[in-house]
Amino acid sequence: MAEQSTQSIEVDAEPARVMAVIADFPAYPEWAKAVRETEVLAEDDNGRAKQVKLTLDAGPIKDVYTLEYDWDADGHGVSWHLVKGQMQKAQNGRYALEALSAGRTKVTYTLSVELALPMIGLLRRKAEKMVMDTALKELKKRAEAS
Repeated sequence: MAEQSTQSIEVDAEPARVMAVIADFPAYPEWAKAVRETEVLAEDDNGRAKQVKLTLDAGPIKDVYTLEYDWDADGHGVSWHLVKGQMQKAQNGRYALEALSAGRTKVTYTLSVELALPMIGLLRRKAEKMVMDTALKELKKRAEAS
């Protein structure tokens, strides 16, 4: 299994607002620059996305893949893993939310990606860091916008 990368950011929004942004897959193309298209393929018993097909276009990196999500009962976290991908052999990720004072939330993003084509570990970690950094900044901007 590939090594994990982890990053955190503080957001000026309640955890419920941040999780609402994370869970709104149809809106991803509006705010997540690399995500061109999303399709919720299955929902869990609570109406949350269980499987989502994503079309990614991040310049040289293009992929269509399906992720399966597992939502924490307390609403403060979600984990996912790759079901099917073209360029990826594996992807495991997690958003963990921690309520801070004054309506702020600490979002911790953990990601591990294994590509179908071999990539030097240093380059893979650098790419993961870039993906995570962008994702967290875009999530923060979207959650704080309303």
